[in-house]
Amino acid sequence: MESWDLEHLQAADPASGLRAVGALHRLAERVEAVHVLGAREAGWSWEQIGEALGVTRQSVHAKYGKREGNV
Repeated sequence: MESWDLEHLQAADPASGLRAVGALHRLAERVEAVHVLGAREAGWSWEQIGEALGVTRQSVHAKYGKREGNV
């Protein structure tokens, strides 16, 4: 992964920077949800998904397991 110079990431207005961070978090959550659903539809176990995301199977199941039946 490329190393970032933090000076290039600083906004003149902290509020602008924080709004950008919030938007990135929301986007990452949506992208993650799409790919977790796709992995489950492809037959992946919660353990496989957790490993791919760098989290435990319990945490990914707790986050997405209830959604699975509502999709």
